[in-house]
Amino acid sequence: MKPLIFATELLTLLETKNLVLIDASNGKEAFNNYLASHLQGALFVDLNTQLATIKEDVAEGGRHPLPTLEQFSKVVGALGITPESHVVVYDDKNGANAAARFWWMLKAVGHEKVQVLNVGKQAAEKIDFPMEKGNKKAIPVSNYPFSNWQLPQVTLNDVEKATTNPDAIIIDVRETARYKGHVEPLDLVAGHIPNAVNVPFSTNLDENGLFLSPSLLKEKYETVFQEIPVENQIVHCGSGVTACHTLLAIASAGLPMPNLYVGSWSEWSRNGKRIVTKE
Repeated sequence: MKPLIFATELLTLLETKNLVLIDASNGKEAFNNYLASHLQGALFVDLNTQLATIKEDVAEGGRHPLPTLEQFSKVVGALGITPESHVVVYDDKNGANAAARFWWMLKAVGHEKVQVLNVGKQAAEKIDFPMEKGNKKAIPVSNYPFSNWQLPQVTLNDVEKATTNPDAIIIDVRETARYKGHVEPLDLVAGHIPNAVNVPFSTNLDENGLFLSPSLLKEKYETVFQEIPVENQIVHCGSGVTACHTLLAIASAGLPMPNLYVGSWSEWSRNGKRIVTKE
């Protein structure tokens, strides 16, 4: 199944029996915006409470550490998702926020039928996709049956080793100004991980907010990764969320999945590790 789906394709699936549509928009007003208007049938998922287990000490796992497998299994079951479900996730940020994160998490526990809506809610609105108001209630099922994270991840220590490994690459997908240390709107320290290269997630998109074609994405990331083996490829962002946008792009290109550093800059920058800034 393709990782991305166009709004016109989703429209043809609207009455499909096993379709589970998820609004994963994030931000202070996300739930209120969902209540005011969302794609017909969409359930709301909250990044902070359902797709992460936020800890008081951000130095341990960053701002959006993954929930435990048991916690996530309950979340998925409560949404009515079974192994047979066709899950389509969208957000209001071109799939760059929690939609890609939820996609990665479902893929990481072995769910096959999951896609992200290309461009997100805006694309559906452009084709007059049926919308509705209020809080759509899920029909819960049993906890989803999975036992481990199947997609590759790395820890803080793994990333530290990669900073001095010439056969490894660390991709920082944040905006260039954050990478260079000019600004830091979310974390305590500005800059980037030593030897990380900046490939902003926004460069996965064209001028209309669509993901680049699979062939263009393949060319792009083959150039970035060169001959570095996939097991030595690391992708991170600020808190392990928008990094999944780049992993989604890489999957769309048909390339093997690199490692996700979930803790990302929010963890690294709080652990006394070496920091680089560039003017």
